[in-house]
Amino acid sequence: MSQGRRFREAVARSKPLQIAGTMNAYFALMAREVGFEAIYLSGAGVANSGFGLPDLAVTTLNDVVEDARRITGAVETPLLVDIDVGWGGAFNIARTIKEMERAGVAAVHIEDQVSQKRCGHRPNKEIVSTMEMQDRIKAAVDARQDENFVIMARTDALAVDGLEAAIERCAAYVEAGADMIFAEAMTDLGHYDRIKEAVKVPLLANMTEFGQTELYHRDQLAEHGVDMVLYPLSAFRAANAAALKVFQAILRDGNQQAEVPNMQTRDELYKFLNYHYYEQKLDALFAKDK
Repeated sequence: MSQGRRFREAVARSKPLQIAGTMNAYFALMAREVGFEAIYLSGAGVANSGFGLPDLAVTTLNDVVEDARRITGAVETPLLVDIDVGWGGAFNIARTIKEMERAGVAAVHIEDQVSQKRCGHRPNKEIVSTMEMQDRIKAAVDARQDENFVIMARTDALAVDGLEAAIERCAAYVEAGADMIFAEAMTDLGHYDRIKEAVKVPLLANMTEFGQTELYHRDQLAEHGVDMVLYPLSAFRAANAAALKVFQAILRDGNQQAEVPNMQTRDELYKFLNYHYYEQKLDALFAKDK
């Protein structure tokens, strides 16, 4: 079964599907082990964690697809990837889709901001025309080899032109071939109802922290037509805060002892990595040589 099909089935099965943001392959292993049926690679996460850069369209297709490939090499959990605006025109978008499919990705979302995009929860965003975004979607749909590979369209129109414009755009994006809709930076639960009524396709809500959207409970979102709930950088932010505390403690206290109770143990690390399996394989191989 293709990864795209796995993702679609997880969406259909779950009410709603919770999608964990995984900044790297190890985070993906942990998300899989605790029970997430889908995971996510954030463009902001790649820029922030991999390059120490802000989410301002600085990273490239190659940067993101390499991180995606590392994650899909570690887990079979369907991976949704943020491809920003597709890194260029129609031919660039087509190449992006082909590279993502080759990397084992299940789904991507492409957005309607201008090329020099901003974080979806920051001010002064600019969006392209509906027609230009439809062309982006058509280029993505035409390029996919697996018909189950998911093309999700994200709109940032609410903050720019209001709810009615966002609804009209979502409907136009589905007409252009988008399989699912990502309604960014909604400010009221009723917004999801209106969009879902207009599009009739699976709808994603972004529960990113410190943004424009309240951190609604999954059950609330399900009651308002949401099919997928995304937590794009939750683990990343928690890990950053923990790392900062450790760095400060080492310089302040002269060692890390005070923070050890807050750390993942060696045994816990090994469990997620299945470390002992590899060690046993080595033991068996060396035993044969004796």
